[in-house]
Amino acid sequence: MGGLEGSKTGKKGSDKGIDGVINFVDDATGKSKRVIVQVKSGHVKSGDIRDLVGTVQREQGAIGVFITLEPLTKDMKTEAASAGFYHSIGWGKNYPRIQILSIAELLQDAEVKMPPQHGTFKSAQRVQKGEAQQIGLDFSEESLEQIQDLI
Repeated sequence: MGGLEGSKTGKKGSDKGIDGVINFVDDATGKSKRVIVQVKSGHVKSGDIRDLVGTVQREQGAIGVFITLEPLTKDMKTEAASAGFYHSIGWGKNYPRIQILSIAELLQDAEVKMPPQHGTFKSAQRVQKGEAQQIGLDFSEESLEQIQDLI
């Protein structure tokens, strides 16, 4: 029996070309948008970038990121550039729709170009500060006498 999507039980199915997802919100709808991440090691080529473009379109992603151990080729860069840009309405800025990052670049602090992730999670409700009151103990005279007898 196959596993259900999002379930950790059952057989592992095809990842549909997705190795990771980064969510962000960049408009007033509050609906999160997705950055689709693919990771490949050996023998990468421009066809892998075309596959990522198709995956981003099929999965309705806003941005695709291709992470590779291998150096980038000119054809890969050209293919990524031909995908155009994602325009963030909330930030009024364009981000490359397909981005290629090598492990070497990531180790030198390269980052995915995307809208900030701030505000993607609901904030906890703020606790109202009020005057603290200490509750007193009401001892009767008889109780005080019993306590003194114990001491």
